[in-house]
Amino acid sequence: MTTFTSTQDYIASDDLAMAVNAAMALEKPLLIKGEPGTGKTMLAEQVAEAAGMELVQWHIKSTTKAHQGLYEYDAVSRLRDSQLGDNKVADVANYIKKGKLWEAFAAEKRVVLLIDEIDKADIEFPNDLLQELDRMEFYVYETGETIKAVNRPVIIITSNNEKELPDAFLRRCFFHFINFPDRQTMKSIVDVHYPSIQKKLVDQALEVFFELREIPGLKKRPSTSELIDWLKLLMSDDIPDDILTQRDQSTAIPPLYGALLKNEQDVQMLERLAFMHRRETSR
Repeated sequence: MTTFTSTQDYIASDDLAMAVNAAMALEKPLLIKGEPGTGKTMLAEQVAEAAGMELVQWHIKSTTKAHQGLYEYDAVSRLRDSQLGDNKVADVANYIKKGKLWEAFAAEKRVVLLIDEIDKADIEFPNDLLQELDRMEFYVYETGETIKAVNRPVIIITSNNEKELPDAFLRRCFFHFINFPDRQTMKSIVDVHYPSIQKKLVDQALEVFFELREIPGLKKRPSTSELIDWLKLLMSDDIPDDILTQRDQSTAIPPLYGALLKNEQDVQMLERLAFMHRRETSR
């Protein structure tokens, strides 16, 4: 197994790279937590690319059930076909839809399996997968076959910490929390995305960005991905080069704030702070 480090497109801290390599060595699922926008999903993509593996992605929704990752049996279609006299009803396998775990288990070569945002699902969802992730196999009742992993996949599970995960599930994972990047790491991340960006613009933008994140009471602090989008706007040809240096210092709202702030409560709070600042300085 190739040792994972930062890649050309992804800056991984030493701790994060160590967590990835430790999980692969222990053959345990890697549970990654962190703020939205800190690169949890992209990590799985980069691990797969660095190791030359296929990436199988299972994006979890609030309605997702654990069995959907194994397979789904379409009994309704089979009943309808039987009423129409379709010959394929004789083989129940025609009505089995393979899930992402089945896809990963059946792959001829080892793959990376991403279970993305597991905390979006019902609280019982992680526990319902314990046996399958432990044994790397599951039973298909309709066909009477056991699906066993040809090669144990590298499993990366992400969570935005929206709800607590069961202890029994946590015990089976190797855990890592992605801390929000410091200023120097953020510069490296920006350089990966925009290698030719002006250093002065990066310094000015990071000053505004980190000041914004430190304002207490923000409902949603801007993330790395939102900084990248904001910088893309700031580099546009129709945006003045001095938009940051000439911005109104009496207001806490940055220019093109729609790339950084994502709800009206935060905008209104910054407007109130700006009003209070102007009132204080006018006395």
